[in-house]
Amino acid sequence: MKSFTLKLQDASHAEEIAQVNSFVGEDASGNFGILADHARFMTSLVVGLARFRTGNKNWQYLALPGAVLYFCNNVLTLSTRHYLIDDDYMHISQALQQELVEEEKKLLTIKESLYHMEEEVLKHLWEMSRERAGWLP
Repeated sequence: MKSFTLKLQDASHAEEIAQVNSFVGEDASGNFGILADHARFMTSLVVGLARFRTGNKNWQYLALPGAVLYFCNNVLTLSTRHYLIDDDYMHISQALQQELVEEEKKLLTIKESLYHMEEEVLKHLWEMSRERAGWLP
């Protein structure tokens, strides 16, 4: 069976996996698969799980917070902020869920901080306008 190379790269490291037979991912249009000798292809993967298989081994699962996928000349490149690989579907699903919850908490904290900063800036601008208008002693 023909194969291709999978290159994974995130913010801190990169790795190559040789002899990949198939890849299944999901973009905005839905699920799709890639086999060796596929035409050049580029898309953005959604947040979730993708999977790939090497030889006759079991599926390997990739947890991704979204990624850019590019396939050309039998090399599949995935560029993302972070990824996890595991052959246990339940384990990686739980890890992905935990990461998503943590990311959501961080986003909420950032939103709250921005709200408080905006509130302070508006308060300061209001006080400056009152001083200019002579409303304050």
